[in-house]
Amino acid sequence: MRVLQITAYSGWGCTGRIAVGIHNALINQNQECAIAWGRINTAADTVTTIKIGNKFDQDVHGLYTRITDKCGFGSQTVTRKFLKEIDEYTPDLIQLHIMHGYYINLEILFEYIKKKNIPVVWTFHDCWAFTGHCPYFDFVHCEKWKTGCYDCEQKRHHPTSLVFDNSKWNWRKKKELFTEIPNLTIVTPSEWLAGLVRQSFFKGCRTEVINNGINLNDFKPTTGTIIDRLQIGNRKVILGVSSTWAKSKGLDDFIQLASLLPKTYVIVLVGLTKQQKEELPNTIVGIERTDSVKELAELYTLASVFVNPTYEDNYPTTNLESLACGTPVLTYRTGGSVEAAGNEYGKIVDQGNVNQLAEYIVSRKWESVTPELCREKAKEFDENVKFNEYVELYKELIKKRNSE
Repeated sequence: MRVLQITAYSGWGCTGRIAVGIHNALINQNQECAIAWGRINTAADTVTTIKIGNKFDQDVHGLYTRITDKCGFGSQTVTRKFLKEIDEYTPDLIQLHIMHGYYINLEILFEYIKKKNIPVVWTFHDCWAFTGHCPYFDFVHCEKWKTGCYDCEQKRHHPTSLVFDNSKWNWRKKKELFTEIPNLTIVTPSEWLAGLVRQSFFKGCRTEVINNGINLNDFKPTTGTIIDRLQIGNRKVILGVSSTWAKSKGLDDFIQLASLLPKTYVIVLVGLTKQQKEELPNTIVGIERTDSVKELAELYTLASVFVNPTYEDNYPTTNLESLACGTPVLTYRTGGSVEAAGNEYGKIVDQGNVNQLAEYIVSRKWESVTPELCREKAKEFDENVKFNEYVELYKELIKKRNSE
């Protein structure tokens, strides 16, 4: 079995780590795999990779998107070149991940896949594949994606358009391209997203749920010197972690929360930009993005509770990482975030109810959630088990195609 993964990120970020994890799971079963990447590659040298395009093409594609709002419809030359590499590799199955990274032309790629009749598994890490523009629509409570997008309220959000609104054209074009692939299987990390897929123009496609996983050897109760470096003394730590911080991720809610907590508590936020750090009140300790897994595990272990006040999310691994380190989770009733936590392992709060977040923290209403209970729950999210679920799905799909 030979599998080709196509993604913006290889090794970098949550989706990049998933791609590498699937690669390694295949290799461990004596199968073949390569990761074709467009934007960032931090995978080890032992991982077989194929570079798609170059930075100049990505910049041009990005500019094209800023003007036309047609993300995924630039990069024609580099995509045609990449198709020749696919022909050379001759995959039995193609696994897609993030496709809206200004690095590949969707129309050319999907016409090729349709012609070759290659089985495709596409993991939806967000909702972008079935909307006319945005990766998420919860924050603005939009439901246009169900019947056809137009007049997008979020065209300035990633993938940003500064001029035109082509959300109607995008939605129709995506529906035309994506639903004509006969051997397409969609994977979602959460039941929540699977439910949305079944309401979208993908409702006729097979949809499977494979939860995101985490490395339980990395994320476990960990002690170190981080508490001394943060200079927080004996205050109780309320932790927030995100790869990027914005209003939709709850940054404003954390600032409000800080004003409601006694001085015996301190909020620590990880993943901030330098400017965001400088704008924080002195009741919040800001840390820029860290790639140190040990440091993250120390912070999760140190925290009294992990708070995830996100307004848009699929299946946040930060919740799982916290549980694996023995720390309960408080999260908003958002997307798949509740599936990755739940009232057994913390508390679920309605979106925007910062007062209730503060009440739960101060009253310690989640205190019955022990570190042992959290760690036991986290065992369900062993990434090795999840990656092997992908491998078993690939075997099934290839066997089915070969028997046709």
